[in-house]
Amino acid sequence: MDMLTAFASQTHLPVETIAVRLLVAATLGAVIGIEREWRHRPAGLRTHMLTALAAAVFTLLTAEILHSDMLAGGNTQSDPVRIIEAVTGGVAFLAAGAIIRNAEGVRGLTTGAGMWLAGAIGVATGLGQFSIAAMATVLGFIVIALLRYLEVASVKQPSRD
Repeated sequence: MDMLTAFASQTHLPVETIAVRLLVAATLGAVIGIEREWRHRPAGLRTHMLTALAAAVFTLLTAEILHSDMLAGGNTQSDPVRIIEAVTGGVAFLAAGAIIRNAEGVRGLTTGAGMWLAGAIGVATGLGQFSIAAMATVLGFIVIALLRYLEVASVKQPSRD
């Protein structure tokens, strides 16, 4: 362990805090992904967990960079909001891969939106904003899992006129 600490940088946040944030991100990502898994969608449990986890890692790394000596001296400028832009763009790229358009129509939009939400949840947990992440997860699950039944019920049968 001494060898590892000799090569590793000290973190601004306690390691325990980092571990909890990463665990919460993966867990909340799982809540969004589990419904997609049950429905056998292209991006399921693991994809949503990894999306939330990666977004949390990028957010934590941004916070660590801002509190490190890396930005000391020189003409270095930093804008922590850019991490949200980068995560949004990266997750949108992944989500676009889940969307399929063919002669039958468009499929995968909800999965793509779920991945995008998982990325946002990861950013929130990386920032330690657990209440925002939890509320987004609950609302996202309601939209993905429960509102589906209302959507199916509201589809009208074709008339025989």
